[in-house]
Amino acid sequence: GLLLQEMTMAGLHELRFTEEKPLLRSQDAELENPDVFLAAVDMDWKEHDIETPYGLLHVVIRGSPKGNRPAILTYHDVGLNHKLCFNTFFNYEDMQEITKHFVVCHVDAPGQQAGASQFPQGYQYPSMDQLAAMLPSVVQHFGFKYLIGIGVGAGAYVLAKFALIFPDLVEGLVLMNIDPNGKGWIDWAASKLSGLTSTLPDTVLSHLFSQEELVNNTELVQSYRQQIGSVVNQFNLQLFLNMYNSRRDLDINRPGTVPNAKTLRCPVMLVVGDNAPAEEGVVECNSKLDPTNTTFLKMADSGGLPQVTQPGKLTEAFKYFLQGMGYSECRARGWAGRRGHTLPSASMTRLARSRTASLTSASSVDGTRPRACTHSESSEAMGQVNHTMEVSC
Repeated sequence: GLLLQEMTMAGLHELRFTEEKPLLRSQDAELENPDVFLAAVDMDWKEHDIETPYGLLHVVIRGSPKGNRPAILTYHDVGLNHKLCFNTFFNYEDMQEITKHFVVCHVDAPGQQAGASQFPQGYQYPSMDQLAAMLPSVVQHFGFKYLIGIGVGAGAYVLAKFALIFPDLVEGLVLMNIDPNGKGWIDWAASKLSGLTSTLPDTVLSHLFSQEELVNNTELVQSYRQQIGSVVNQFNLQLFLNMYNSRRDLDINRPGTVPNAKTLRCPVMLVVGDNAPAEEGVVECNSKLDPTNTTFLKMADSGGLPQVTQPGKLTEAFKYFLQGMGYSECRARGWAGRRGHTLPSASMTRLARSRTASLTSASSVDGTRPRACTHSESSEAMGQVNHTMEVSC
């Protein structure tokens, strides 16, 4: 079996880490292209290379742990890195109002960061389980107590796997475009054929964007085609893509459906665009999660990258997700959370004013019961999510 099943936090003290270095603005020159929605990185971000049981992991972090507050940790999708995947979302003004209260940690999958050295021929890329097993080294290095994970696609799968193995380290998950199922042999054969007839960037684009988006040949798609082909090392990318395509089913089942069912114990928000190639997988994942702590967010007029095309709506939903866990902004009393804190009475007034115009509750996916959940219901529950909620916005 993998070391993943046996790893404990007690054994992490033996790992070695490199010293931190500032992330210089000059390193971002090749990415500063407004057409790709990439803004300049703030000078207070710092870059780290952390050694893990499965090799070095590139991490970019802003801030330092703040008491018992969790860190926000992100993990990107195949074909991207933390900049291409998350810069638009985290540079959004309202999102910055949130993140100034938390330490933010962006993780790049091995060899996917800008300027990464190419792996040697014969290099064995970490499996999806091993990618999850690398994250406790990040927790140990920075002294994080808990994490709120934000993952997209392959990154969402990695974070979900991490939460299954180390549930006490994860306070909440935002999983975008997650597919909990491994590829069947037909899908595997189709992907192999596609790899023979398409370039690597085009193969990745078909994973990231819907056919409608690709046919319309939007400026967004063209920008990402150029960036995927030039910013991310193609050899390394192929290894990551191959490993993701060979993933196994995520071992989760809705409680009560099978004996000793495994599930994600923390609050989860599933996110997908209504015109995204991952929609079927996200719906499948929703059917396998505990309905008492799951929110399903389907974003209208959004394709494969809702965090890029709809950062405002996603930020609004993320604020409510944090409120559901007991985090609210209050000038008089600061931030508080469910781990040993009291819930402030004040709410995010700007968000409350805009909620009725941008969020509407919909019926359950399986039709068994309504899944509407208002802000007042969430507040009365003192941070406990009472319903699985499908929201269209």
